[in-house]
Amino acid sequence: MKPLHLPITGHDLLAVERFRDSTRHMIEFLVLADCPMGKPGEYIRRFLTEGGYGEALACARQGSIQIRKHASIIEGHILPDKPRKRRKN
Repeated sequence: MKPLHLPITGHDLLAVERFRDSTRHMIEFLVLADCPMGKPGEYIRRFLTEGGYGEALACARQGSIQIRKHASIIEGHILPDKPRKRRKN
């Protein structure tokens, strides 16, 4: 969930980057520390290639960003990740 007080910056939902052939991921993330992805306190949406997504995951592992939403992009279509199913014991 997006923090209610923060506007979404970065790419718009109809951004040109979404429709490029190399785009495979859309992420929305909160920047926690100064990094190449943004300034601390920003909530950002980006459409990324596989390489860009790898860089974002590396920043998340370092604790610079917190990825809040992820979706796959196929031919410009946004396919949100399905929530994990809970098993009954």
